[in-house]
Amino acid sequence: MDFQVPNTLAEQIANYLAERIMTGQIRPGERIHEATTATELNVSRASVKEALYTLERWHLVDITPRKGASATRLDAEHASELYDVYMHLLLMLAAKVCERWREEDKPRMLEVVGKVIEQMKKPSVDITSVVEASFEVMEVCCEVAGNPYLTEALSNFKPAVSRAYYLSAERYRQGLAQTSEFFTQLPQAVLARDADKAQALIREFAEHQKALIQQALAS
Repeated sequence: MDFQVPNTLAEQIANYLAERIMTGQIRPGERIHEATTATELNVSRASVKEALYTLERWHLVDITPRKGASATRLDAEHASELYDVYMHLLLMLAAKVCERWREEDKPRMLEVVGKVIEQMKKPSVDITSVVEASFEVMEVCCEVAGNPYLTEALSNFKPAVSRAYYLSAERYRQGLAQTSEFFTQLPQAVLARDADKAQALIREFAEHQKALIQQALAS
C-alpha cells in the first residue's frame, strides 16, 4: 500500500482499512486483528489500535471488550437506522445554511452543485464520482453553516454512508433521475432562504435513497 497521504500514520491506516471496508474487501462482521494488520502494514500495534478507534468513530468498526474489532454489520435494518440519523443531520444543516449563507458564498455553492449535475450528465455515469461530488456539496454547506459540532458529526457519518452507496451502486444508479432533480431544486430553496422547502426536499430525497439501499441490501 502507498502511505504518501500527508496524514498521521494512524490516519493513513484508518483510511486504508476504511477503503477495504467500504468496498467490501473486509466483509460486514469480519474480525480485524491488530497483530495481523500491524504485520501486513509493517507498523506498530499501537498505531493500528488508534486507527481502529478512528474507524469506530466513523461507524465502520465495532470494538468489543476482550473480542476486539470487527467491521460493522450492514443489512437493510442497519442501513435504515444509519440513514435516519444522517438525514436528520442534513435537515439541521439545511436550516443553518438557509439562515447563514452570504452573497459571497453563492458562487462556490452553485459550483459544487453544478459538479454533481455534470457527473450525472456523462454518457457513462461513474457512481463513485457522483457520490464524491455530492459529499463536496455537503462539505461546502458545512463551511457556510459554520457549526463545528454539526460538521464533525456529518464527517463521521460520511464513510458509513459511502459504504452503503458502494454496496448498492446499481440500485443507486436507478435513482439518478431523482438525484438530478434534487440537486436542481435544492439550491433554489436555499438561495430563497426557504428552510421548510429545503428540508422537505432533503427528507423526500433521503427516504428515496434509503429505500434503494434497503432494497439492494435485502437482496
